[in-house]
Amino acid sequence: MISAHISIVESNPHLRSLLGWHLQQSGYTVSQSASLQQGRDAFYKHQPALVIVDSDLPDGDGLELSHWLYEQQKSLILLLSARNTEQDIVRGLKTGADDYLTKPFGMQEFLARVEALVRRMRTTNAVPLSMECKDLKIDLAQRRVELRGNFIELTPQEFSLLYVLAQAEGNPLSRSELLQRAWPEAIDNPRTVDTHVLSLRKKIEFNPRQPHIIQTVRNVGYRFNPELIDNSVNSSETDTDITVLPASASNLTRFPSSI
Repeated sequence: MISAHISIVESNPHLRSLLGWHLQQSGYTVSQSASLQQGRDAFYKHQPALVIVDSDLPDGDGLELSHWLYEQQKSLILLLSARNTEQDIVRGLKTGADDYLTKPFGMQEFLARVEALVRRMRTTNAVPLSMECKDLKIDLAQRRVELRGNFIELTPQEFSLLYVLAQAEGNPLSRSELLQRAWPEAIDNPRTVDTHVLSLRKKIEFNPRQPHIIQTVRNVGYRFNPELIDNSVNSSETDTDITVLPASASNLTRFPSSI
């Protein structure tokens, strides 16, 4: 069975480490964050099945992060909070959280609630482990890509870049956004993205000079061809550059919401 990835966003370093250790002992893959912003970054990088959120974070309200995660519609949410009145619990659940656990709590109850949420995720397939876009299949569990029935050998960074672009569902992403979402560590060189896009195109594009899968968006960055996601691509069409027009233009293209 594939291990579910759980992200812990908890301001208390001792509690964060303790929860992480117990979850790892239970067979889960775990990432840990200490702030709201780190929690968002971890979400982009790992696409966790479950996010455990502390209601009190140093750079914002954990309920705000819970609501943001709910809007992404990718992960289940377990709120942890010292606020234990009925009004507090109702308010937390209304942010979109799937469960609410008040502090202090016993470790066995915590693990039981996590297990119940992960079981729900596996039953409903809330977090897909693969994406199929026309002739391209991206397998998150095995971290491999299949194009027209043939496996394409990608580096770990190329895979992460492709997955983040595909997951944005046609939304253009700037170079800085791609560096934040697809790179495992902080890098402040936008040209790094261009280099990896070029390398990736050489492996997955029929004609890298006229890319159809990963398109350039002028003055913005790159996007995954939304026609592939809609499964209605016309193989005779090739787009190299996409111009994003101002909002007042009559022929404005509207992209679906990103993750």
